[in-house]
Amino acid sequence: MTTSVAVAVEGLVRRYGDRPALDGVSFELRAGETLAVFGANGAGKTTLLRVLATLLRPHAGRVTVAGAQLPAEAWRARARVGYLGHDPLLYAELSGRENLLFHARLFGVAPVRVDELLAAVGMERRAAEPVRDLSRGMVQRLAAARAVLHDPAVLLLDEPRANLDPAAAELLDPLIGRGSGKTRLVVTHDVDGGLAECDTALGLRAGRQAFLGEASASDVRELYS
Repeated sequence: MTTSVAVAVEGLVRRYGDRPALDGVSFELRAGETLAVFGANGAGKTTLLRVLATLLRPHAGRVTVAGAQLPAEAWRARARVGYLGHDPLLYAELSGRENLLFHARLFGVAPVRVDELLAAVGMERRAAEPVRDLSRGMVQRLAAARAVLHDPAVLLLDEPRANLDPAAAELLDPLIGRGSGKTRLVVTHDVDGGLAECDTALGLRAGRQAFLGEASASDVRELYS
């Protein structure tokens, strides 16, 4: 049985002023598979995720995410994508539960889902505290719960294990890790870990595609030289 294509990118260009942050990037990712995205700082990794998450518009190329063409059908894509970036997208003055309830209302998700996720990320006892009073690891756990709240088909994850101790990272695996069974694009600097959990590797260098497919640790490390 042929697995459907969940993300298709062809000739993607995104510029900041005259500088191309992405220049002709192309790949396909099938449903249920994981793409690991590698590259040095400034290579275009976060820009790629932000385009796919509809936070940035492409300047050229064709982009389809979960059956929605971008940017024309961005509204459809947002309901099918979960994004976990450097910004947790949580209101600091609200509690963890209040933040998740707010996002639940946006997506028409029942409040019981919020309680389930707070338990799943081990935050039920701290759920009433303002986000500003929580540790960075706790905020990351809440951000992961927010990203999967609406049961998205595609997860866009930028250094998803940042600020997490090993126990917390293991706790989140059923939600955002390989254990989730979701289609995932994972930006990471963890060479060995990223290669171990991906089906395909994408290497970026100065916005251009350095490699796509199977890659070795030495291939990835050359991106940082």
